[in-house]
Amino acid sequence: MNPEAGRSYPGAFVGIMLLLGSIVIGITLLGLGVITAAELADPGHFLAVAFDPAVASALWITFSAATVAVLLLGLVGTSLAYVLARSRNRFAGIAESLVDLPLVLPHTVAGLLVYLIFFSRGPIGSPAAGIGLLFEDAFPGIVAAMFFVASPFYINSVREGFEKVPPHLENVARTLGASPLQVFLHVTLPLSTRQIASGAALAWGRAVGEFAAVVIIAYFPMVISTLIYSRFTTGGLAEARSIAFVMILLCLCGFFTYRALIRFGGKRHDRV
Repeated sequence: MNPEAGRSYPGAFVGIMLLLGSIVIGITLLGLGVITAAELADPGHFLAVAFDPAVASALWITFSAATVAVLLLGLVGTSLAYVLARSRNRFAGIAESLVDLPLVLPHTVAGLLVYLIFFSRGPIGSPAAGIGLLFEDAFPGIVAAMFFVASPFYINSVREGFEKVPPHLENVARTLGASPLQVFLHVTLPLSTRQIASGAALAWGRAVGEFAAVVIIAYFPMVISTLIYSRFTTGGLAEARSIAFVMILLCLCGFFTYRALIRFGGKRHDRV
């Protein structure tokens, strides 16, 4: 065998993989290029739309509702993820299937399920309405829809993080006198920080981008996706495109900052 051919093969293989993989990046860049060129052609219109109070309100509602949904997932989803990571029985498999269900459901079906649970005569919505907590066309309804559709992204990511923590480390801590809660807080959680942060980011992004599930239970107050759809049907492409461009810029800045912080945190962790 020619040794030169053996050495050139990995380079050719990587080149082919890079070419195929670049299709994904290329499509995204093409879309960004088209919308950026259109907005730069009329910056005055873009600035007028960007500073529209309705756009600012929709952005605030979207980001705040997604944040609340992720905080709630952190409270209850982390517990479920830990149980699933440490369980080895058929019931765990059933629970994992239920967790994954929002991944495969059409978004309209997910929204319908949320509506049936939280509307004013639903099993949760009815008693909640009795104490003045409304979900239909209200902020809590937006949070509920975002929580449901984002839950698999958080729970699965955190579960994988917990599974990577060797159980013998927890057992050693227990033999040294630590309680189960202390073991969880001081051993398991710190070793799963990256997966928790990744799951939170994925869930937050999924919640921010939701439309169908949200609009079924809460058309008002408008989240940004609902506003874009509304402006597209009433004001045309130009107005919807400008709002979408604002959203793209904010999301790119947000996730770029998140990736930078993760890399910085990882380097510090490696040095320690």
